Amino acid sequence: MFIAHKRKKDGEIQELSAHLSEVSNLAATFAKKIDAESAGRLIGLLHDFGKYSQEFQLYIKSATGEINPDEDDYVDAKGMKGKVDHSTAGAQLVWQRLKRFGNSGQGELCGQILALCIASHHSGLIDCIGVDDKPVFSNRMSKPDEKVHLDECQRTADKEILEKLDQLASVDQVKKLFNQLRRFVDFTNPSTIDFFNLGFFTRFLFSCLIDADRLNSAEFEDPIRLKERLERSGSINWKVAIDRLENHLSRLSVRNYVDELRREISNNCKNNAYKSQGLYTLTVPTGGGKTYASLRYALHHARHHGLERIIYIIPYTSIIEQNAKVIREIVEHKSDTRPWVLEHHSNLEPEQQTWQSKLVSENWDAPIVLTTMVQLLETLFSGGTKGVRRLHQLANSVLVFDEIQTLPINCVHIFCNVMNFLVQGCNTTAVLCTATQPLLNELKCPEKGQLIVSEGNELAGDFNRHFVDLRRVDIYNQIKPGGWSAPEISALALEQFQKHGSCLVIVNTKAWAQELYLRCAECVNDSEIFHLSTNQCPRHRKILLYLIKKRLKHRKPVLCLSTQLIEAGVDVDFSSVIRFLAGLDSIAQAAGRCNRNGTLKDEHGNLIKGQVFVINPDRESTGMLKDIDVGKDKAERVLSEEYEDMLSPAAIKQYFRYYFFDRADDMSYLLVGKQHRNDSLLNLLSSRIGCNENFSNRENKVTLLRQAFMEAGRQFKAIDAPTQAVIVQYGKKGRNLVNELCSVAKEFNARRYYQLLRQAQKYSVNVFPNIWDKLIKENAVHEIQAEHGIYYLDEEYYNESFGLGTERVGRMTAQIL
Repeated sequence: MFIAHKRKKDGEIQELSAHLSEVSNLAATFAKKIDAESAGRLIGLLHDFGKYSQEFQLYIKSATGEINPDEDDYVDAKGMKGKVDHSTAGAQLVWQRLKRFGNSGQGELCGQILALCIASHHSGLIDCIGVDDKPVFSNRMSKPDEKVHLDECQRTADKEILEKLDQLASVDQVKKLFNQLRRFVDFTNPSTIDFFNLGFFTRFLFSCLIDADRLNSAEFEDPIRLKERLERSGSINWKVAIDRLENHLSRLSVRNYVDELRREISNNCKNNAYKSQGLYTLTVPTGGGKTYASLRYALHHARHHGLERIIYIIPYTSIIEQNAKVIREIVEHKSDTRPWVLEHHSNLEPEQQTWQSKLVSENWDAPIVLTTMVQLLETLFSGGTKGVRRLHQLANSVLVFDEIQTLPINCVHIFCNVMNFLVQGCNTTAVLCTATQPLLNELKCPEKGQLIVSEGNELAGDFNRHFVDLRRVDIYNQIKPGGWSAPEISALALEQFQKHGSCLVIVNTKAWAQELYLRCAECVNDSEIFHLSTNQCPRHRKILLYLIKKRLKHRKPVLCLSTQLIEAGVDVDFSSVIRFLAGLDSIAQAAGRCNRNGTLKDEHGNLIKGQVFVINPDRESTGMLKDIDVGKDKAERVLSEEYEDMLSPAAIKQYFRYYFFDRADDMSYLLVGKQHRNDSLLNLLSSRIGCNENFSNRENKVTLLRQAFMEAGRQFKAIDAPTQAVIVQYGKKGRNLVNELCSVAKEFNARRYYQLLRQAQKYSVNVFPNIWDKLIKENAVHEIQAEHGIYYLDEEYYNESFGLGTERVGRMTAQIL
């Protein structure tokens, strides 16, 4: 008997043939989404083919106690961990079988794609050709048999596996797969985008294999998870969610002109939901009811086209809980057999996955998923295997991008290429939601990739009219030479607070938020002043926002000092807003927090506009934040051009023209360092211009992949400075959560651990490297369990006002993070 896995809790053995067959079936199901079912079946069948070797079987039997230490066959499993190659055999086998088919090298290309998936299923996609021109793929395919054991595996493999292999590794496989590739690639004269598509097709198949393998391993370890997955399999009954939403909307009263316009936009979205799948824009002024309108569109569209899920991609974790709460209250009922909504917004999963973390990692298997742009970009471009397993879930889905203008500038071209790939070949519909639509279909270098948006693809209707009708504020340009000092800003905030009863100050850095809070707190009651930043965990911010909204609703005084986390999608309504100079899109978002519902009145009861002041501080450390710095410069330029309304559609369009023109060179994700001089992530993932190595004997043959996948994964970070998530002990629930996580980890219970990690997302803070180093030196962070890669914060380093800090609360003053 050949062993694939041995269950920890009861010693049950999963036979290798069963694992290969089950992963094969799962991978085929996932790959069917891009009409590559047979290819998925083949890579699933061969991914662990190397486990048929005696070397691997002695290793796993020694590691799991099947062979006792005193037996002759026993080996030092601990010393051999990670050193027994069981992935190359299957890769070499599929490469050897397929490369001989096709007069123009079609079999070589198809064999290479499948071999890459198999060879990489533990490491993340390997390079085809390294940045040092090393022929990584070719070397892997010629790795000596004494290290790979392919001949031995072919002799000893189960007969049923070999029979399936003979059926699948055929000329028909090459014909099917190559025909599918031609949907994405022009092989006669491949462009940068064609090469990118070829690589991304490979990544999609790789995702199918990784998720299939991880799922099967998790379901063998915890059979209840298999039962649950099978119970929720089948098509989603979207009508249930639609009926609940429509019932909810029918009960909403129309109080004023703002509500009338929100209803009009919502109705437009519903009517447009029956159009064909594609790439759409949803351009709605701030406060125009985008959440309800986009949900209405997505549910009706998913039902009409028989889609599998709706994925909301949201820029900030601060918005996820709010939106998730809104959606849950509408579509979920206690009688439901499974939840409709999944939130996924933390990087708590360790980068180096242990077997435990593989069991508990998220794969977005829910009808409605809410995640962040960071998580999505990690799924699309990061290295390793943690994020990529979710990628195939983007097919047969509606992707709703909330505040698309927050897309990192260095990801523009690669993001556009992926969206076009998904929309054109994966039955995906993408909706770009914002009040300030960036010009992603009008880029300076379209040959590197820009969105393909058809005429008439705006869902909301006439945006220019909507903008005029929803204008509820006046913007005051208060920028002055030398800038505003902290005492002057505090005085302005207190003046507006005392005059209007509520004032929101939005700054660009945590340092300013803390300083202004401390200054203003000297003159304001504790119950009336609030501080918000990402140093506070989502649960903490949720409580603070609840208190803020409750006070605003009952016309009680509120002074809030916040970083920009509050300006996108957070449903608050202040009488006055002060915004530090930033990009015009950010100023527009800030304006959306002022007089949001159009109810502001003067002392005579007449409707009036809110006031938004744009100011420049006299000192600000944004030099390392290029997005903010360039945004400030281009916004100031537009503000000086004397538009009648500085947030009008024409002004916003001009702002993005300036901004995108200035940042055109950054859009390919430029790399730094001597090794990557004049190189970019786009190039590593596409044509590899500048690479001197090539595959031999390729004349008159289709191209092979040259991508440096692994190097691209190493270089990619969705945010400039990678963060480390840490669980904070906020409140009694936070402390209990950490205590239980520690106890569950010691006596590993995958199911409970999985549940606790989901809960922990609400109590996690993402920390930048410089702060992480300080916490380590202070001995303020502790691992839940050795080698799990998941950490919690000493409760003495969490402050009720400011959240996570690098000093104990008792000696904390105005620490600036």
